[in-house]
Amino acid sequence: MSATMRAARMHAVGEPMKIEELPVPEPGPGDVRVAVHAVNIVPNLANILNMWTTWFPHSPLPTLPAIFGLDPAGVVEAVGEGVQAFKPGDRVYVNPGRSCGSCRSCRGGDSINCASYAFAGYFGFSPTAVDLLDRYQGGLAEYMVAPAYSLVKLPDSLSFESAARFGYIGTMYSALRKAEAGPGKTILVNGISGTLGIAAALLAPAMGLTHVYGTGRDKALLDQVAKLAGGRLHLHSLDDGPLDDWVREETDGYGADIYIDALGPGAPHETFRAGMRAMARGGIAVNIGAVAGDLPIDIHRMMDQQLRLIGSAWFTSAEGQTMADMAGAGLLDLSPLEHHVYPLEQVNEAISGIAVRNGGFSNFLISPTAQ
Repeated sequence: MSATMRAARMHAVGEPMKIEELPVPEPGPGDVRVAVHAVNIVPNLANILNMWTTWFPHSPLPTLPAIFGLDPAGVVEAVGEGVQAFKPGDRVYVNPGRSCGSCRSCRGGDSINCASYAFAGYFGFSPTAVDLLDRYQGGLAEYMVAPAYSLVKLPDSLSFESAARFGYIGTMYSALRKAEAGPGKTILVNGISGTLGIAAALLAPAMGLTHVYGTGRDKALLDQVAKLAGGRLHLHSLDDGPLDDWVREETDGYGADIYIDALGPGAPHETFRAGMRAMARGGIAVNIGAVAGDLPIDIHRMMDQQLRLIGSAWFTSAEGQTMADMAGAGLLDLSPLEHHVYPLEQVNEAISGIAVRNGGFSNFLISPTAQ
């Protein structure tokens, strides 16, 4: 296919992206080409583009210039040699997780822990991730190439705009699964009104979650969150007192079986520690929001109370397919999301505009097909 496409590329850290005409990529063996209809602009993208190399130099960016864009959704246009499960015309979400396929973890069927794991269109988790980042560019373009293993088939009832939010919803879904969430479990989400945290409220009916406790600061936003999940939510503003005291009072002193921290890198450590103090004996804590730095934790109490603290950075394509199936069955309702759609030419405005948003309800998107 000897044609060109429009793409947004970053040439230098801290500089605006430029709209350029580039060759349409050809899918190699095992790959597909997707016509991109929507790609999510995540709140952290501005940090990636401006400060990432200073904040987290151990997590490399792709070689510049590069096409960013983490969570694309669109239509399969062409398939490479050996691709059997997908065909042109399929509606898909593209999971940006990339793995090498040959390291010990990949050969053991644990590709999400690949030694070279990378988020296409975003960053990698080790120096060896750069090859994957350079091979598979992001979704801020009219077309992109992705490995078939990354695709999630979408039901016709799920819009591309909603599917492009799967990255943050899937992060929460995988964390809840790893923490063995389900009916009867008491779940505490720190930051439930944010882009990550609100996914717990959206997933609660689909996962049969019966006791979900959530914290935030904006009371008006918490009131909006309270309308989700059919009355399963118990919400608390951190301005009204420590979250651990509140959880103990709400649970008759029992505490939370599961603690999910969905706050970002700049969040204060004390709220994370308070969440740990709110846990029930034998509880599981999961950090998904990227709270950063050295965190003082009473490890003796962790031993005595048999607590577990784990990190969870993403989700598998199989988990993404389960979410798509739940949405198709009407169990996962993404209609509360408020879509803000920009054309590709306004990508820089979208990135800066996301700073003013309605918490996790806002869903900022680029649509290369929009005029």
